Amino acid sequence: MSAPLPLRNIAIIAHVDHGKTTLVDQLFRQSGTFRDNQRVEERAMDSNDLEKERGITILAKCTSVEWNGTRINIVDTPGHADFGGEVERILSMVDGVILLVDSSEGAMPQTKFVTGKALALGLRPIVVVNKVDRPDERIQEVLDEVFDLFVSLDASDEQCDFPVLYASGRNGYANKDPNLREGTLTPLFEKIVEHVPAPAADVDGEFKFLVTLLDRDNFLGRILTGKVQSGTIKVNSPIHALDADGKVIETGRASKLMAFRGLERVPVDEARAGDIISIAGLAEATVANTICDPSVTEPLYAQPIDPPTLSMRFAVNDSPMAGREGSKVTSRMIRDRLEREAESNVAIRVTESADKDSFEVAGRGELQLGVLIETMRREGFELGISRPRVLFREEDGQRTEPYETVVIDVDDEHSGTVIDKMALRKAEMTDMRPSGGGKTRITFSAPSRGLIGYHGEFLSDTRGTGIMNRLFEKYGPYKGQIEGRQNGVLISNCAGEAVGYALNSLEDRGVLFVRPQDKIYEGMIIGENAKPDDLEVNPMKSKQLTNFRSTGKDDAIRLTPPRIMTLEQAIAYIDDDEMVEVTPQSIRLRKAILDPHERKKASRKKEAA
Repeated sequence: MSAPLPLRNIAIIAHVDHGKTTLVDQLFRQSGTFRDNQRVEERAMDSNDLEKERGITILAKCTSVEWNGTRINIVDTPGHADFGGEVERILSMVDGVILLVDSSEGAMPQTKFVTGKALALGLRPIVVVNKVDRPDERIQEVLDEVFDLFVSLDASDEQCDFPVLYASGRNGYANKDPNLREGTLTPLFEKIVEHVPAPAADVDGEFKFLVTLLDRDNFLGRILTGKVQSGTIKVNSPIHALDADGKVIETGRASKLMAFRGLERVPVDEARAGDIISIAGLAEATVANTICDPSVTEPLYAQPIDPPTLSMRFAVNDSPMAGREGSKVTSRMIRDRLEREAESNVAIRVTESADKDSFEVAGRGELQLGVLIETMRREGFELGISRPRVLFREEDGQRTEPYETVVIDVDDEHSGTVIDKMALRKAEMTDMRPSGGGKTRITFSAPSRGLIGYHGEFLSDTRGTGIMNRLFEKYGPYKGQIEGRQNGVLISNCAGEAVGYALNSLEDRGVLFVRPQDKIYEGMIIGENAKPDDLEVNPMKSKQLTNFRSTGKDDAIRLTPPRIMTLEQAIAYIDDDEMVEVTPQSIRLRKAILDPHERKKASRKKEAA
């Protein structure tokens, strides 16, 4: 067997949309991973449909390139803190990180989240200032921000003395000189080989491997990915899995070993310390377990995961239209799917309710749970989703709640409105400064509760020009009552199909969410009332036809286009007594209790309590 290539294991850290996946595309091309005539999609690492649509990385993924006789294993980390459960585990596999920052936007909150985790593990970063060809670049200020960020995250002197490269991922060059606008990524490859240490690996020790990612394959079953910490493993070697306490979960054989070569998983006969590989052959082992030689009894240390801060209720769809559009509607199917998700995604917790018809799903944020619901919906599930609620804690007899750091970039003219709205939501402003180009950057510390449902309002207030970034900060003192939605809703009092004539007369009452011929049912929310109270209306009322002819011709009905909400907007919009009905074809808003009399009884009970 030929001698293994020298190894480097690196993770790439970047905020959403700072060009990380595009840079990885160029690393593939320039290292010869792709043939010259090979057709490759753009942003090849974003392989999942939702990632392609949203332009964000959701799942951490491994890949590798070969450059001048060195194999570089690259781990693509999600840029959003809601998927932080992926990030924390991934960083234990690598020996160095590339921090990618936009030459105009600079270090953003999500960058701070992942960088803080990397620095705490003692990893030494290479800083790459990307998009240096932007007309609004401010390279020097961005570098100062990065240095300040490192200092605020308690970086060591060695970590603060970071090498810097200036790059354009889209155009495929990186240079040590900030003024050059041409070249290749060779300086970046050289810097990785020179700056990132080779894995400190004990090849002669007993085989030990920490699971950091879990996948499923229809033919191979569970596929466990991680880094071999010590020893060597061959196909069909006997292995066992230990949990964090050293208890044996199961024993078996490594039926298949796979290494990463470009975007492919390639079968290999042997893997040794330092390699990032996938193992198949075990049925119960999961993330954070140690897979090792049967003689080993001490598990490897697994990085603890930050706890969930938000939960939603996933219920069986019990609306009158249940079962018409989806193929998976029973509580058993929903339970199995959620348990499968919780297995591979350690940042999610699932608990079953007493009535067995609903499940409390706790996660990191609205986006993470929104992506899970969207994925289930595409798989054919029908669900009823409740309003998100934050998870409170008791500390020293005091009630505490999660807080987030919110960084908002907004045009100067809208900054007053944003500050007023955030104050209503009990947020405290911690910093405000001009960021150039007529924009202001405002930083707040806000309770997570107050931010639920604010994003849509924020986009309206800033005419779609504002950018908001959020990051979990801490658990702090409970802030008391926070005002919710200001407007009531229009509720249908009958079932059937909406009629244009009725909707035309309802337009004066508020904003509609349905079109003519849309199917509706009693208790379904068909619009937003202009007043604070809920209003029951009849969207099926048709014009009375008589024998009389009027002298004037009837006016044609012209309806304003309705407000159609995305899944995230719908979840953020609903109130505590409302739900979102999610099916593969539709997203409908409804009252949790459809019967108007039962609804009144429930609200009287609540007021009495």
